[in-house]
Amino acid sequence: MTFAAPLEAKSIRFRARSFVAFTLTPEAPMVEWLQGLDHWIGNSPGYFAGRPVLLDLNTLKPQTSEIAALVAELGTRGIRIYAIELEGASLGPDLPPLLVGAKEATTEGLLPGRKGGQEGSGKPDGKAAEGRAPDHGVDAGGVAKSKAGASKTEESEPQVSHYDSGTLMIKAPIRSGQAIMHAHGDVIVLGSVASGSEIVAAGSIHVYGTLRGRASAGALGNTAARIFCRRNEAELLSVDGWYITAEEMEGVSRGKPVQAFLDGDGLRVETLS
Repeated sequence: MTFAAPLEAKSIRFRARSFVAFTLTPEAPMVEWLQGLDHWIGNSPGYFAGRPVLLDLNTLKPQTSEIAALVAELGTRGIRIYAIELEGASLGPDLPPLLVGAKEATTEGLLPGRKGGQEGSGKPDGKAAEGRAPDHGVDAGGVAKSKAGASKTEESEPQVSHYDSGTLMIKAPIRSGQAIMHAHGDVIVLGSVASGSEIVAAGSIHVYGTLRGRASAGALGNTAARIFCRRNEAELLSVDGWYITAEEMEGVSRGKPVQAFLDGDGLRVETLS
């Protein structure tokens, strides 16, 4: 006589994870807000592709039907909403889940509160910036390759060095399609940054070659961050969300060594002597 051994039931493992995500905060009038978003997307095609995006509706406070229409409108722009922030709301199963207890990200970690109405809204007078970028969020420092650079894994990865100060040094050129995300300090690139690539840093960005891609410094609210490059051919420069595009820099600072920094509530780009 044989006996079958009892089957051991496998336990289901549940894990908690935290991450930093991009946040969009719509404001009335919606037509103008969407036009500003379209301007941003036009300057940085594919900016939101494959990235978690949250929708903070505590300022707008729309009705449920309006939320569904807004989510669908953003979907036509390639923006997928992962969750929604709206205090006291009750959303149906056809909408993204409601996010409760989200914390504001800063260079020093996560804050328990919300920014409320601290964001700038209007265009600054006499400044180079034409608009406010969507709130940035970045993952832990490192290299995130897009599909364009996925075929040559070892060849395309830049040489990266981390330091205790939070500085990320990249000793090789950044190729088209690569994205450098560093949430812990400055990024230093000893080579050039190709068109179609991107650097996002919580601190300042230093490029000792030609900057042809996109550079976003102060991504977690550091208003003192700056961008330095030996030759400015950038598609876009951004500090704490204030940005300027290649077209706006044409004939002023293109092809020159520059620094970009916040001056008041606007972004200023100056040539370096």
